[in-house]
Amino acid sequence: MYRSHNCGELRASHSNTEVTLSGWVQGIRDKGFMIYLDLRDRYGITQLYFDEERTSKDLMEKASKLGREYVIQVKGTVVERASKNPNIPTGDIELLVSELTILNTSLVPPFTIEDKTDGGDDVRMKYRYLDIRRNPVKNSLILRHKVAQAVRNYLSNEDFIEVETPYLIKSTPEGARDFVVPSRMNEGQFYALPQSPQTFKQLLMVGGMDKYFQIVKCFRDEDLRADRQPEFTQIDCEMAFVEQEDILNTFEGLTRHLLKEINGVEVEKFPRILYDDAMRLYGNDKPDIRFGMEFGELNDVTQHKDFGVFNSAELVVGIAVPGGNKFTRKEIDNLIKWVKRPQVGALGMIYSRCNDDGSFKSSVDKFYDQEDLAKWAEITGAKAGDLVCVLSGDKNKVRAQLSALRMELATQLGLRKPNEFAPLWVMDFPLLEWDEDTERYHAMHHPFTSPKPGQLELLDTNPGEVKANAYDLVLNGNEIGGGSIRIHDKATQAIMLKHLGFSEEEARAQFGFLMDAFEYGAPPHGGIAFGLDRLVAILGGQETIRDFIAFPKNNSGRDVMIDAPASIDNEQLKELSLKLNLKQ
Repeated sequence: MYRSHNCGELRASHSNTEVTLSGWVQGIRDKGFMIYLDLRDRYGITQLYFDEERTSKDLMEKASKLGREYVIQVKGTVVERASKNPNIPTGDIELLVSELTILNTSLVPPFTIEDKTDGGDDVRMKYRYLDIRRNPVKNSLILRHKVAQAVRNYLSNEDFIEVETPYLIKSTPEGARDFVVPSRMNEGQFYALPQSPQTFKQLLMVGGMDKYFQIVKCFRDEDLRADRQPEFTQIDCEMAFVEQEDILNTFEGLTRHLLKEINGVEVEKFPRILYDDAMRLYGNDKPDIRFGMEFGELNDVTQHKDFGVFNSAELVVGIAVPGGNKFTRKEIDNLIKWVKRPQVGALGMIYSRCNDDGSFKSSVDKFYDQEDLAKWAEITGAKAGDLVCVLSGDKNKVRAQLSALRMELATQLGLRKPNEFAPLWVMDFPLLEWDEDTERYHAMHHPFTSPKPGQLELLDTNPGEVKANAYDLVLNGNEIGGGSIRIHDKATQAIMLKHLGFSEEEARAQFGFLMDAFEYGAPPHGGIAFGLDRLVAILGGQETIRDFIAFPKNNSGRDVMIDAPASIDNEQLKELSLKLNLKQ
């Protein structure tokens, strides 16, 4: 056998035991008469040593020629260390080596295999198999495994059945572009990779499976942001004979279970907030409620003076920054520069200092007196020692801008603590949203989301006011799950597709299989899908998902390690009846 123990296992209780270890050479300290070596595997590090008084000359010479990341096997005796290392679990012992076998050599790695490495993102992505040896990535992948196992255990105990659904499906309009796969056996036709298993899980409900889940890969061919992947993983779930409350209770339970199992945290409250209120109070539909700084709308107390910037604005809105009066003028100027960046897009920022003596000092003292500024403080909830930051402009834009500023300030002030967890449900989203480019309504979630009870008739008279029977689960300012009660009858689904611009023929071509299924006794049903990548990152106290994915793509959607995507040869193109028409 290659090993009797792993490199994180040995303790003082193993002293005087003969053991065999295998792993990678983490580092070597050659003192001439004595050689120390750190041997690493997935489980930890064990210090080896070679002593010229007790080690043969040949073995000393062999050890001195080892390099970083060599794969070796050693046999020896566990002894208590004279100088213990309290920073590692095996720090009380070391291994006096009697035999050494080199299992494989290694080139010098392009970056150090340490927790804090000298490798940049690009080089670590290219050599991802080396990056995985580092504790931060290794532990992130282990955490992902633990979360997936905890999800499976919880849902299985709740009588959910794990069912796999196809990856080669039909292209359907769900918001983003599909990845398509040409069919060799069906000339000129294409499969699509699923953006989600949405229609299949609904068909499973028609099939009587009652409670379904799947940890499943999904695919969207869309422009990438820094923290978005073209392939991502969902915890996909569906339930039959349920109302909204049943789903919320079930998946509050799952979230509590994960926070307890993974983080040792007990969370009882899952507040609920309407979508309209989330936008009004936080400027986005996934608010971070670990801290305050709720928006205060100031139109009534700002648009009565000769300050044209506010008078011409659709919305004047502010937040109270706790302790913000201590900011220097330079720090406030930097905030103004921050909101004027193209990524945020504000034209500027007005501020008012709330002094300890109850007075106020603002950047617009020329226009507003102490009584006015006191009303600003009252509406935003500002107290002595705080700073009121105010933005103005188009309602939707300014809310997004102030939301970005709120999050930036919370980061600067240390209010976004990764070991605190604040979940909430956002409810009653708009069913439809208007698209200026196509000049028609699109489904905010997907075409199978049902309207709130009693609002179906509004589709004909005021479609923009119809609310969806939909809900998102938000954790620490990130949407970790979203779902809805589905449409389960053919007539309602046909009305919905009509309002989304589908003709009867187009609806039949795209979704005929689902419409037909609804005529065979489809039960009321609904569900939710969690983003596993995002969920694991938050449970791991991180903001980005990349280290929680074994082999991620870069921001251009490329796998730089295997150099994909790549061209295919002419013979394959011919077999697939494809001809390239590349732009010159």
